[in-house]
Amino acid sequence: MPSIAAEPVRREAEDAELQAVLQAHLFARSPALTRLLSYLCEKVFAGETEQIKEYSVAIDVFDRQDSFDPDVDSIVRVQANRLRKHLAKYYASEGAAHPLHITIPVGQYVPVFERMPGEVAVAEVPSSTTAQLPSASVIKKGSRPWRKGLMLLVGNLALLGIVAAVVFVVHRNFVRQNASPPGQIPGAYSQQVPSETLVGLPAGEEVRILAGSTRKYVDHAGKLWNPDSYFSGGAAVPTSIPHIWRTQDPIIYRSSRQGEFTYNIPLKPGVYELHLHFAETFYGPENPGGGGEGSRVMAVRANGEPLLRDFDVLDDAGGERTADVKVFRDIAPAADGQLHLSFSSDNSGYGMLSAIEILPGIRGQARPVRIVARDVPYYSNDSHWWGPDSYFKGGQLSVSPHPVAGTDDPEFYETERWGHFSYAIPLPPGRYILTLHFIEHHTRVENSGRNAASEAGSNAAPAERVFNVFCNGKTILASLNIRGQAGEDRPLVRTLRGLEPNAQGKLLVDFVPVTGYATVTAIEVIPE
Repeated sequence: MPSIAAEPVRREAEDAELQAVLQAHLFARSPALTRLLSYLCEKVFAGETEQIKEYSVAIDVFDRQDSFDPDVDSIVRVQANRLRKHLAKYYASEGAAHPLHITIPVGQYVPVFERMPGEVAVAEVPSSTTAQLPSASVIKKGSRPWRKGLMLLVGNLALLGIVAAVVFVVHRNFVRQNASPPGQIPGAYSQQVPSETLVGLPAGEEVRILAGSTRKYVDHAGKLWNPDSYFSGGAAVPTSIPHIWRTQDPIIYRSSRQGEFTYNIPLKPGVYELHLHFAETFYGPENPGGGGEGSRVMAVRANGEPLLRDFDVLDDAGGERTADVKVFRDIAPAADGQLHLSFSSDNSGYGMLSAIEILPGIRGQARPVRIVARDVPYYSNDSHWWGPDSYFKGGQLSVSPHPVAGTDDPEFYETERWGHFSYAIPLPPGRYILTLHFIEHHTRVENSGRNAASEAGSNAAPAERVFNVFCNGKTILASLNIRGQAGEDRPLVRTLRGLEPNAQGKLLVDFVPVTGYATVTAIEVIPE
């Protein structure tokens, strides 16, 4: 059992290990996980483990309101699971030799600092700051003789790390007492990861409303959608249709407000980007209302000015049961501080709306769109936030464990969407730069996850993959062969300029197989 005198040294070693993890390349791109791990460990250091509850974590770390309901919002469980995976990955790679490992047992949120076999026992570390080599008696019994030299080196490095940790902790505590930045999360000193405001987007409030819904929802990007509010008129209409195309979050489109109605949403002064979400789940050949195009045609106005005329969701989306997003830039509240949105029938049917999303805008241009082919968001090395896969139709997601070369951000290229698929990316009018990220993994996932090359034998040459890419019906990449142009397990990036949305306000990017399947890892669209 460690002595009382050894307790401060042990705590300093644990704090030093926490800082090493937070500064690791893997965690620097995951600000949410950085904040979560900092918070949990600081509670342990303060002896407040009884305060580590799902409710308190949601409020303190993820900015949820006092009305947080864990049955509706799974943000803490999802992020804790991601944190466990990141820690396991870190200690399987760059942190493997550390004498201390941080783990979070499944079903719990309290971190455990686990001492690895063969390290220097804390109680044996001299209290003097004079560096000394540990004696052989410090090494655990049963160690093999050939390991003693290695253990002496590890012990010496651990001692030096503890000394450095003392200096770090004293300096950190001084800074915390004398300068505490507003809104900083406890324990996150020097770990504030750049947000979108550092990459060209202004600060401002975000508003997300689920039309016709009485419950809130957290989407795959970790964004909170609030129940219906600020409305007048119309009726809430639910739908039982389970699948909605072009989204990972069908819940956003399973309720709507229909009829003649308005929204009066209070906003702070500024410029915003408005996203209106629709999905036609009533009219259509397989839907309750039958019919098809022309069954519902409506008009939408903002502060009395027309946004949409003769708008037919089914026609605009290219089909029923399909998420359709319309994007408008340079939106501002009226003189009374509210954004007034009105929805009405133009010719037939009723007005309809699935959801409203209001984001901080960039005057005169659209916000950048960054999509990575995975079901969770991702922070890249350049501090850009990439949203989870969206706007897609067709294809499948897969992950490759094969190492990636030729990039300082190999984790970015671990996933892909493959098959015969398309993306319908909503944009306001303008000219855009489209950047596509590809990679050809050696262990390619195809045909229900079976690798044709491995079936034929380990000496068989991997199958060729050739495909075309079209944007709004025009060829932008012909007969693309990733392996032929970049080799295996190396990124290939292609940038196309001067692209404009089609009449429906979308870049419709089609990935069409020629040999094998098409693939893409990430898509970026920025104003030109």
